[in-house]
Amino acid sequence: METAMIQKVGQIGIPVKDLSRALEFYKEKLGLSLLFETDSMAFFECSGLRLMLSLSEKNEFAHSSSVIYFQVTNIKETYERLVDKKVIFIDQPHVVAKLGQTETWMVFFKDTEDNTHALMSEVQV
Repeated sequence: METAMIQKVGQIGIPVKDLSRALEFYKEKLGLSLLFETDSMAFFECSGLRLMLSLSEKNEFAHSSSVIYFQVTNIKETYERLVDKKVIFIDQPHVVAKLGQTETWMVFFKDTEDNTHALMSEVQV
């Protein structure tokens, strides 16, 4: 049997327009651990996955990123805490799928750079 070439996603790059503004959002509002930063990049630890915020060197890369789904234990509680921190949400926590006794809940939000991300939680019912 052939071994898979790709083992896991190690890092996700998020394009930003204002690095210091984005740094504050991901560190202070989302509570991610800052690993290190340079003049044009910042790296955060997110449970074994590294998020890289970077200023785009070329205009063709200066667009919104893919949606990142942040796993949380209690989506309603996390939603309320982030609303208190003035995070802009697009919707309210809601069920997107139900499989047996498990509901998948999501809620979408914008970061300071106009990227759309989501909180997700799997709830046993």
